[in-house]
Amino acid sequence: MQRTIRLAAATTALALAPAFAVAAPKTITLPPDGTVLRASPLPGYARAQADCVACHSAEYMLYQPPNAGRPYWDAMTKRMKAVFKAPFDDADIPLIVDYLSATYGNRKP
Repeated sequence: MQRTIRLAAATTALALAPAFAVAAPKTITLPPDGTVLRASPLPGYARAQADCVACHSAEYMLYQPPNAGRPYWDAMTKRMKAVFKAPFDDADIPLIVDYLSATYGNRKP
């Protein structure tokens, strides 16, 4: 009986060995960004360049509702921090929200 268990364990180990042998780290190459953040003299522009596009493409802003007001951008920015652990300071949120609502939301010229 003990020999059968050892034989089964050895057979299982040999069967799984090729799966582990071919496992190698994968690398991916992301396509280049198709867009950049719209330039602005607002201080939030620099913060958005440093903080927002560190995690996602600037194109993300283009897919937000174009009539979104400041409350929308405030909620989205706070969501990025709370849910996705965006690495920006709470003190930067009003600056980023000012920029986003003025540039991509209902305050744009």
